[in-house]
Order: sequence, then C-alpha cells, then structure tokens
Amino acid sequence: MTVSEERKGPDEAARADGRGRTGGGLLWGGMPPWLPRAMVLFLVLVGLFQLADWAFRQLIDLFVMLLVAFFMSLALEPAVDRMAARGVRRGVGTFLVFVAVGVAVVGFLAALGTLLVDQVGKIAGDMPHLVDNLIGWVNRTFHQDLSLGELQKRLLKDSGTIEGYAQQAADNVWGVSSTLIGGLFQTFTVGLFTFYFTAEGPRVRRTVCSLLPPAKQGEVLRAWEIALAKTGGYLYSRAVLAVVSAAGHWVMFVLIDLPYSAALAIWVGVMSQFVPTIGTYLAGALPVLVALTVQPVDALWVLLFTVVYQQIENYLLHPRITARTVDVHPAVAFGAVIAGAALLGAVGALIAIPAAATLQGFVGTYVRRYEVATDPRIDRGEQRRARRALRREAARRLRRMVGGEGE
Repeated sequence: MTVSEERKGPDEAARADGRGRTGGGLLWGGMPPWLPRAMVLFLVLVGLFQLADWAFRQLIDLFVMLLVAFFMSLALEPAVDRMAARGVRRGVGTFLVFVAVGVAVVGFLAALGTLLVDQVGKIAGDMPHLVDNLIGWVNRTFHQDLSLGELQKRLLKDSGTIEGYAQQAADNVWGVSSTLIGGLFQTFTVGLFTFYFTAEGPRVRRTVCSLLPPAKQGEVLRAWEIALAKTGGYLYSRAVLAVVSAAGHWVMFVLIDLPYSAALAIWVGVMSQFVPTIGTYLAGALPVLVALTVQPVDALWVLLFTVVYQQIENYLLHPRITARTVDVHPAVAFGAVIAGAALLGAVGALIAIPAAATLQGFVGTYVRRYEVATDPRIDRGEQRRARRALRREAARRLRRMVGGEGE
C-alpha cells in the first residue's frame, strides 16, 4: 500500500476501489453507467417522434390528396386499359379520358350556373312585389301601419350598421377568394397525381413490387386488382344509375312543363348518386323549390315522383345494376360514410364507399367462410314460418278434398 492510499483511510479507499470501476460498477454517487446513455437515447427518440409528428401534420393535406388521386386513378384506369389494348398510348388515352370527364363536369356546372343566374334574376325582378305583399301581410296580421317609404328611411338611418355589414362582407370576400385559390391549387394537384397514377399505372405497380420479395408480389398485385375492380365497378354502377335517374326525372319535368327541365334532371341524377347519405334530399329539394316559384301543385307532383322513383330505384334498379358490379349493403355504406367523414371530412365521405367496397372485396377473397348449419337460434322466426306454411298447405289439401267430394 502506498503512502497516498494510507492517507485516504479505509472508507475512501473502498469507495475508490468499488465505485470508481469502469467495468460494471456505479458512477457518480450510485448512478449506473448505462443510465446517462439511456437518458440521451430517450431524449433523442422523443425529439425524433416530435419531428415526425410535426412533419406528418404538415404533410397530411398532401397525403389526403394522394389518397384521393389514387382512388380516382382506380376509377379511370379501366377505360385507359381498354384504349391501351387497342393500341392507344397510355398517356394519350389518359388525356382523352380527362377531357371527357372535364367536359362532363363543365357542362354540369354550366347548366347549374344558368339555372342559378336565371332564378336569382327572377327573384330580383319580383322583389318589389314580394316586399309589398310582405308588408301587407305584416300590417294585416300584427295591425301595423308600415310602408315601403318608412322602411327605406329606417334603412338609411342605420347606414352605419349597413356599412359595417358591407365591410364584413368585403373581408369575407377576401377570405373566400383565398379559399377558392387554395381549392383550385388542390384540384390541380389531385388532377396531376391522378394523371400520373393512371398513365403510369403499370410502372407504379412494377416499382411497388420491386420493393417486395417475390413471394409477396403476387398478393400485392391481387389486392391491387381487387381495389381496381371494386372502385371501377362502384363508379360505373353509380354512373348508370345517375343516367337512368336523370332521364326519368327529365321526362317527369317535361310533362309538368317545369322550367330548366334538363338542368334539374342532371342535378337530380348526379347529386342523388354521387353525394353520400344526404344526396337524395339535396337532389329533390332544388326541383321542389323551382316548382314552388311556378305552381305549388307542381311542387307536390315533383315531391311525389321523387319519393316513388327512389323506392323503385332502391328495390328494383339498384339490386340489378350493382349485382353485376359491386354490392355494398346500405348499412355498411352509411357506416363507411360516417367513418370517412369523421376521419377526413368531406373527402373521406366521398371515398368512403369505394374504400368499403374494396375492403369488402378483400374480406370476401382472403377470409375463409364456412357453411352454417340449420339452427333455430339463428333465425327464431323460421320455425313459425314453417309451421304456418304447413298449416296453409294442409288447409289447401283439405279444400281440394272437400271440393272433389262435392263434385
């Protein structure tokens, strides 16, 4: 033992010998040597998680646009594939499909714009007459003595309030303008990605499969094919139902001489088929309102025809058309729309039903099903129906026997 070790004393020598080791001992008054590294690693992981969360929140709009573009490409790719099989280049075929869809959308918006402008002009022209009738009704009902001149004076007196409303409206115009510009940019972005996914569909699938082992490539391509068939089939069935609905409502509107029959029929066909859940009500509301401005009885006829046609479509047309494309149960469709709206808002509601159809196709393909044995606990009314059928059959035979004896 050296002189320095003798001066430290037994306790200090033990601490220096036991806790100062670098092998598996303790550091800094009892702290394990791995704890500082674990703390640093934990802080690094937390920082990386926060960075990833921030990046995901910043890019969530891009992810949503990519998802919408992917589903739109699934809907457009069958038409492009048919043209490619006939020798048309995929880029040219995609461009032609985009032109056809664009013409249809522009025509729909133009028809609705014409209807809206004409209706607003008609209301503006009838406004003085409507105001006079309203003032007369108020005077008769509430025993007042109002006049149009007095109302004008009150409006001029409160010009400051009107200016405030005008300023607020002007500010909202700027906000609406920025929202419109942002919407146009998002539409352009979705269209660009849709064009790429559709025109370069085989290359995209080849790129995805190149990242997977050969055993998994077939399953990915099979799942892709299911999504393609289900999404395209759903949109095809909806397009057919929209055409049939528009044609039927157009005939009805022409028979009652409703203004803008073609535009209103297209509105009903598109809104009732491509807007989930509330599309039927929005589709029927506009023709009813237009009919009210012409003849209240026509509004009743329009409402009655819309309700009757909806029943015919639900129980006759829809099962026959969707049986050849894709069939989604109404309860599943409604739940999918609610889930999609909760997750992604309006965009989620629009793509919810194609996604549900694709998921249903996956379940039907990959989930094994077994035959269910006959059990009264499954359908508790089956035994009663069977007993009633036996009683009816017995009564029918008895009537035949009695009739034969009578003869």
